[in-house]
Amino acid sequence: MPSAVVTGANAGIGHAFAQILVKEGYDVLAADINVGEGLKGLGCEIVQLDVSSPASIQAFKHQVKDRPVDLLLNIAGVMAPKQQDSLETVDEQVLKNTFAINTFGPLLLTQALLPNLLKSSHARVGVMSSRMGSIEDNFTGGSYSYRASKAALNSISKSMAVDLEDKNIVVVIMHPGIVRTSLVLDSYELKEAVEPDEAAGKLWKVLMSKDIRDTGKWWHREGQELPW
Repeated sequence: MPSAVVTGANAGIGHAFAQILVKEGYDVLAADINVGEGLKGLGCEIVQLDVSSPASIQAFKHQVKDRPVDLLLNIAGVMAPKQQDSLETVDEQVLKNTFAINTFGPLLLTQALLPNLLKSSHARVGVMSSRMGSIEDNFTGGSYSYRASKAALNSISKSMAVDLEDKNIVVVIMHPGIVRTSLVLDSYELKEAVEPDEAAGKLWKVLMSKDIRDTGKWWHREGQELPW
């Protein structure tokens, strides 16, 4: 039975991904800072994990022990309200919190679980980015901490892909599109927004279709490659 770790699994896209993994027959370890009903209802092993805390990541690593990890999905993320993330309002605390979760967390968790990934003969790492992290595709400005955190995550993920290519670990960078989740409160009012299960289902197909020749590339949920 293949094994998977997924963060942000209490709600939203992370929860939808965890449901897919359970249905696909994975031995799933679902993690989230909030151990709520969503996490408890998955029917798999669950654990509290704060990806912004190195101590929490190390405690999580201790729980995983030396078991192989075939798939690591770094899904947990945060987005400050627009009124707190503008040129006029963004402050050090917003920047630190956003980067700690969106950027540092995926890197430090992947680093901690690298020995487990190396125990798999076909490991892959999925990273949840956002099109808002594209420098080339930025025509609206704003969202300073969020955009910067995802651009930095893209850079980190590309470096991980280069470093892990000779170890046959595929790194897939993903963009879910606009999704109805608590990450963006007004997403529920947007016609173009989709439900988490649709975004996760399409990204699952993208994720599993990629091999080592595609490592380090950035993909829209509809399958097209995105500009940096």
